[in-house]
Amino acid sequence: MAIDFIKFNEAETEIIGQLDAARLPLHIAVIMDGNGRWATNQGLPRVVGHNAGTQSVHAAVSCCRNLGVKYLTLYSFSTENWTREDSEVHALMELMEVQLRQETEYLHGQGVRVLHLGRKTGLPKPLVDAILDAEKITADNKELTLILAINYSGRAELTDAVKAIVSSGISAEDINEKTIANSLYHPDIPDPELLIRTAGEQRVSNYLLWQIAYSEFWFTNKLWPDFRGIDILQAIYDYQNRTRKFGGLV
Repeated sequence: MAIDFIKFNEAETEIIGQLDAARLPLHIAVIMDGNGRWATNQGLPRVVGHNAGTQSVHAAVSCCRNLGVKYLTLYSFSTENWTREDSEVHALMELMEVQLRQETEYLHGQGVRVLHLGRKTGLPKPLVDAILDAEKITADNKELTLILAINYSGRAELTDAVKAIVSSGISAEDINEKTIANSLYHPDIPDPELLIRTAGEQRVSNYLLWQIAYSEFWFTNKLWPDFRGIDILQAIYDYQNRTRKFGGLV
């Protein structure tokens, strides 16, 4: 499989030349951290940082799509984020709705499928409608699946999985790891091989707790609004230079 260099700039192409196209991660998950700090550092309202972060989303989606990564999950709004100031939460909800409305047709044209990960209950109806429309319009696309974790937490997902298993009437003796995995929100999505977190934080923050059991972690001090495609390429380069052990000894 060859990587199309034409879609990347010179610096990105230099890193791509060092990658093994046959060993790209199938699924990359990202914890987008640092929007508020980015704005605060510049003496601006936090919401300005969230707006600036949309450019980084565009860069990440474009890089993954053009490189051949098949799944990209972005931690867009956690269940814990509801504890933020009401004005910031409202602005985030509105921003996500507007961005989805504006970007769906473009994503569709680029062959990107959009999926929601999390609980729709509790989200504003305009945002839920935008999510449902994006999922419907892009349902058959194959180039990249963009998974937006909105009103998501790993513990909530596992709680919902347990409820689904209990409701199914399956006996305790018949429950195994496959039973749990098949009861998650999107059981058809492969686990991420690579987890990226920005802004210098080194924790998983209740994100994909089941799915990242054997993911490789990559941390950067860059705040999310400063993150670009070249950072994803660097993360992949580092990923390819690790030995994945899956709990065994090598």
